[in-house]
Amino acid sequence: MNTIVISYKPLYAVLVSLVGAFFILFTSEKRQNLREAWTFIAAFIKFGIVISMLPVILHGKIIKLTLVELAPGLSLMFKVDFFGIIFGLVASGLWIVTSLYSIGYMRGLKEHAQNRYFFAFALCLSATMGIAFSGNLLTFYLFYEMLTIATYPLVTHNEDEEAVKAGRKYLTYTLTAGVLLLFAIGATYIYAGTLEFTPGGFLKGHNISIGMLQILLVAYLIGCGVKAGVMPFHAWLPSAMVAPTPVSALLHAVAVVKAGVFGCVRIIAYVFGPVLLKDIHMWLIVAYFVSFTIIVSSLFALASDNLKRRLAFSTISQLSYIILGAALLSKSSLTGSILHIPNHAYMKITLFFCAGAIFVKTGKKNISEMDGIGRQMPFTMLAFTLASFGMVGIPPLCGFISKWYLCLGTLQAHEIFFLFVLLTSAVLNAAYFFPIVYAAFFRKPAEATGVAEASIPLVLPLSITVVMAVIFGIFPNFLFHFFDLARNAATSIITGM
Repeated sequence: MNTIVISYKPLYAVLVSLVGAFFILFTSEKRQNLREAWTFIAAFIKFGIVISMLPVILHGKIIKLTLVELAPGLSLMFKVDFFGIIFGLVASGLWIVTSLYSIGYMRGLKEHAQNRYFFAFALCLSATMGIAFSGNLLTFYLFYEMLTIATYPLVTHNEDEEAVKAGRKYLTYTLTAGVLLLFAIGATYIYAGTLEFTPGGFLKGHNISIGMLQILLVAYLIGCGVKAGVMPFHAWLPSAMVAPTPVSALLHAVAVVKAGVFGCVRIIAYVFGPVLLKDIHMWLIVAYFVSFTIIVSSLFALASDNLKRRLAFSTISQLSYIILGAALLSKSSLTGSILHIPNHAYMKITLFFCAGAIFVKTGKKNISEMDGIGRQMPFTMLAFTLASFGMVGIPPLCGFISKWYLCLGTLQAHEIFFLFVLLTSAVLNAAYFFPIVYAAFFRKPAEATGVAEASIPLVLPLSITVVMAVIFGIFPNFLFHFFDLARNAATSIITGM
């Protein structure tokens, strides 16, 4: 039984960026330095609060805070455990570098409505912290929907017809999914009388028919899977790439799609649990379903010439790795699944940062236009190359470790088919990333250009994230203890403790 520590820190982690958001909103558009100062102050305080909880969690304790008891077994509650702290550390840490990158990007392109942009960004981080530290399904749902609404003005930032259309599609998909999620949560409370996340699941032992449990699982996984980009519910995600590149980075590495996949793992491991999923004969169905997404989205990526669109389909594939690892229900697959959340975040945000730096400096969006770009922007493309290697699973990048454990997990689960899925996907990753690297460094540009890197606020963040991706590949417990947290989370799920 884990020791419970009562603390207001999870609440403070949520509130700090919410307060910062309103300071940003009421700052004059002309006072850019002050607006960005509020952003960094909130980001560093949030990160400090989150990292201050890490030693408590590493000692096997759980931080808990009940805000209000609405009914027996129904409350607004925060709970910080092995799994939640990982997401909290990733989101709060990457908000700092994304804020720096946003300054370089938004100023470099002289974007309009920058106050609104930074305000919505801060709201998204408040919602993300709420999701990471939710203690039950009700709290999770409230922040999950808050994230949906807060992201909309970022998706539609350009305010042109394409952006408005993408925003409508985004809301249509995500709000519809939210209705399904609310149905599942309501039904769960009626049947179980509780909504609190529990390692190994809390639904087992209740008098619920297999058919109803299967319906609930499908509703939950669609409700969260839409944000995770699981096919065929993925169409909003490539369309949302019309947003500014820092927003794409937010969508793919820090908040929205990570919230979706985080929710899927919460449902599989902390609502249903390994025993019940096997009893209702659904774990293999889920695994086959997301395997389809892994392969098909990789093929879409291979066919995409627009760089951000290719990265979007890559994200759809990589996030399904995480759901696959959770669905296989072995200790190694769960470890790899959870570890791939931070590992993918650092690699994918690097790739989007590189795409944005290229666009700000050259105005190029398509891969076919990027011959010789590595000679013009060597630091940017070196970072892109390293992150690409990590996405394929080549050491010493961090992607190798999580994919290694995912592969081990397929063997532990005695399901060799899924090992072939992962290996085939790795080959497809190489097929759509390596030609970009080759064209950047080994093809001659259409016109002569000298070395002209992007500005420091653009290059520094992508340099930091790619260096961290390398460090986490060599020292997976460096600074944040991601590997120990993932392994401990997997153990708690398997043992139910």
